[in-house]
Amino acid sequence: MKALALGLAAAVLAMAAAPALAADNTLTPAEQAAGWKLLFDGKSTTGWKGFKTAAPDAGWTVRDGVIGPDPKTSKDLVSKEDFENFELDFDWKISPKGNSGVMIHVIPVGEETYESGPEYQILDNAHGEAPPQQAGSLFALYAPSMDMTKPVGQFNHGRIVVDHGRVQHWLNGMKVVEYDMNSADFKARVAASKFKRWPQFATGKTGAIALQNHGDAVWFKNIKIKVLK
Repeated sequence: MKALALGLAAAVLAMAAAPALAADNTLTPAEQAAGWKLLFDGKSTTGWKGFKTAAPDAGWTVRDGVIGPDPKTSKDLVSKEDFENFELDFDWKISPKGNSGVMIHVIPVGEETYESGPEYQILDNAHGEAPPQQAGSLFALYAPSMDMTKPVGQFNHGRIVVDHGRVQHWLNGMKVVEYDMNSADFKARVAASKFKRWPQFATGKTGAIALQNHGDAVWFKNIKIKVLK
């Protein structure tokens, strides 16, 4: 009995020492103190709009703390606020063989968000795409170093870090892509890709965050951002 009591006491102490985890779509006191803010409140599309429109597309709905588009009709969802240097955290879940993405530095030019905003690719890798188009990639430009995706049906944790043009893509705790938008290598890759047809691509030093509807069911939650200087 004494050993059991000691074991329970140790477990309680360990739990007390562990960092607090926030419920979905909330921030811990430590996150708040560090400057994180929610981009999605888990209840509404507050803080979001359409691409080049003042109101968010009606196809985006919130259910059980998760936001997602109507795959057949929704236009992309775009943050009302622009961001330059930041850490962006988000959880995403994709449908079987589905495709979507998160764009950064989106500016209101062109016909689509991806014409200006570099895309963190969201994909069920069973879709069969080439490595530069797989989950966690900078779509069509930089392949992820490894496949860190969870099985379809589970939420993955994404992170994008942007620091004066230097960008990291993280997937489920692993850095899988790193690039510099100011580098000759980045510019050469863009010039050799389909993005060369859009001179505005990756030219915004600041811009909106966009959640893409690519015609497949996708779900997002825990979207939060910390602005960097």
